[in-house]
Amino acid sequence: MHPPFTNDQEHHLPNILSAPRFATYLRSAGNDRTRALNLYQWNLQVSAALMVPLHVLEVSLRNAVVEAIEMIHGGTWPWTQGFTRSLPSPGQPVYNPKRDLLRCADRHPTAGKVVAELKFAFWESMLTKRHQNRLWDSQFFNVFPDCPRGVTSDQRRSDLRADIEEIRKLRNRIAHHEPIFPRVLQDDFDRILRCIHWRNAAAAAWVGDIETVQAFLPLRP
Repeated sequence: MHPPFTNDQEHHLPNILSAPRFATYLRSAGNDRTRALNLYQWNLQVSAALMVPLHVLEVSLRNAVVEAIEMIHGGTWPWTQGFTRSLPSPGQPVYNPKRDLLRCADRHPTAGKVVAELKFAFWESMLTKRHQNRLWDSQFFNVFPDCPRGVTSDQRRSDLRADIEEIRKLRNRIAHHEPIFPRVLQDDFDRILRCIHWRNAAAAAWVGDIETVQAFLPLRP
């Protein structure tokens, strides 16, 4: 744990962090400045710790989706009309998967670079029911081989999408340096690990060995 804040830190940090940002922590800490700073610091630390499992989750998810797409549309899928026509193209302010893909495919010469550039929301959008018949009926259990069986691929896809939607909200809050302490972070961590496990049990065990999230969770001020 961090040593006690100095008088200078207690005086300057709330202003450096900005009054509106710090106010969220003050409210939660009953207007106790020291408690609020401790909560802010813990929020920073647990956010940083979550980046390790989030990294593995995002990479494993997008690679799973790419494998499924390639089985149907081949390795040049970002430029294949049969695939691009399957994507929705909603108007603003809703995320537009087709626009995102076409923009990336126009800027990058290889599928690997396109994959790296696409937003997390693209991979979440590929888990919608829209793609069940053309993609997931045949490919879900192939690319998520360690998920529980006993129900249809449609149900498992729906379960995975629900988890990924919540994980995306957490990820976006961390990326924008927003408070995550009001969330039930143990549930968030469990979701992340579950999604990785569905892709590969050995990868989930590895993340379990190296993560530090669960060491921080009981330390919340």
